[in-house]
Amino acid sequence: MMQKINLYLIIILIALTSCSSGGKHYKIGISQCSADIWREKQNAELRMGAYLQDNVELRFAAAYDSDERQIEQIDSLIKSGIDLLIVAPNQVATISPAIDRAFDQGIPVIVFERKTNSQKYTAFIGADNYEMGNVMGHYVVSRLKGQGRVLEIKGLAGSSPAIERHNGFIDALKHAPDIQLVGSLQGDWTEPRAHTAVSQWLAAHPDTPVDLVFGMNDRSAIGARTAFQEANRTLPLFCGIDGLPGENGGIRQVRDSILDASYIYPTHGDKVLQLAIDILDGKPYQKESHLQAALVTRDNASSLLMQSEEILRQTDYLDRLHLKADNYLHKLDSQRTITTLAVIVIVLLVVSLVLFYIYHINKINMQKERVANTLWNMESEDIPTAVETTESPDDQQATENQAGDSPESVPSSFFITRLKEVVESRLENSELSVEDLASDMNLSRVQLYRKVKSVTGSTPVELLRTARLNRAYRLLMTTDRSVSEIAYQVGFTAPSYFTKCFKEAYGMLPGDVRK
Repeated sequence: MMQKINLYLIIILIALTSCSSGGKHYKIGISQCSADIWREKQNAELRMGAYLQDNVELRFAAAYDSDERQIEQIDSLIKSGIDLLIVAPNQVATISPAIDRAFDQGIPVIVFERKTNSQKYTAFIGADNYEMGNVMGHYVVSRLKGQGRVLEIKGLAGSSPAIERHNGFIDALKHAPDIQLVGSLQGDWTEPRAHTAVSQWLAAHPDTPVDLVFGMNDRSAIGARTAFQEANRTLPLFCGIDGLPGENGGIRQVRDSILDASYIYPTHGDKVLQLAIDILDGKPYQKESHLQAALVTRDNASSLLMQSEEILRQTDYLDRLHLKADNYLHKLDSQRTITTLAVIVIVLLVVSLVLFYIYHINKINMQKERVANTLWNMESEDIPTAVETTESPDDQQATENQAGDSPESVPSSFFITRLKEVVESRLENSELSVEDLASDMNLSRVQLYRKVKSVTGSTPVELLRTARLNRAYRLLMTTDRSVSEIAYQVGFTAPSYFTKCFKEAYGMLPGDVRK
């Protein structure tokens, strides 16, 4: 009965809340391998793209260059029930198993900016990192007029951009035999790491001149520049990749002659999100999409910076407008939600009370009917009757072994009256046994068992327990004695066992009767 009531409540709740559901709602998980200004810009573009959708929820995670953390975050996003995963793998091989787990569970996977060595992905979108390294290599050859010494600051080992940019850069230098690569240092994409690596190299090579430093991103180039300044070495030319706008972006650093050149590494979070929506909506899409990039030099840095910063201003303006509108709508939604929840709570409360009342009445009625079929139907007192339990193995065995024994022919009404008197007179005796009852009734144990079973449909043990529980119920209703006191008074050897039997019989704890 209680299961039916719970089912009714669930159905009512669904019916009351279904009007607020507005179709398919997409949950998109975004696993960034790191957190830096390039990814902050991309995340902002992803959020801006989500503004154009009314059914998208973005869930961001940043691994801060940790394989273990990114694997844990991807698994967590999968468990949270995302509909699509967008991931920039920290390294080519190590993150692949986590990506495979998402794909194998039917979750579409977009690999962006960095690649994986697995083929279990739905689409890839990003710039051509080999082309970036190759273009920068040709720029270096041209800038040094085919002669000079170059120091390379590489990205994170094992990441696809670092591998591909290095390969492109080295291939370009092969066409200039007079360009000497004096070192390839590990910068791991960060300014501090690049600064440390270059400082150590300068200390180890005090007499090696350097004409140009190529950092695989702008932060690495800036870290190298700081190391040269601190070592009081002649500053060479510095080139990087990213070409971000903004205060500390590569475009401004080229314009201000801090960097000699950079390469715009497009973020295009809006395009990444649109690809995700197309996949989820079942629209056509390209499995491999390459974003356009561009070289930044002193000749075009000012115009590119002006255009980029204007876009940033407009984006920031739209973001603030959206935030204001979102706050306003949130207030309206909050008011509607409070009103709706209040109505739902009231309705559920009323329905719960009605269903509980129906359940309670039905239970009492069923129990009364059962009381009429038991020993205690005489002088009924509107007390629930305990649920019958399985007869004891001893009684069953006795019946089987002595099936030929028959009780004396005793009128049922007299027998019931007498048995009730015997049971109630000795109810408080916790050691009362079936043999004791049979002796008081001048019957054998088997005779008592067969007579009680034929008259009431229950065994003596069941009737004894029912009588104890019925008296306990009356005492709970009419006295202020504790549960323990009542348990001992009606013949139970332990309050805990009494509570267990009472719960099984009535579906409630003894203390709940008084409530």
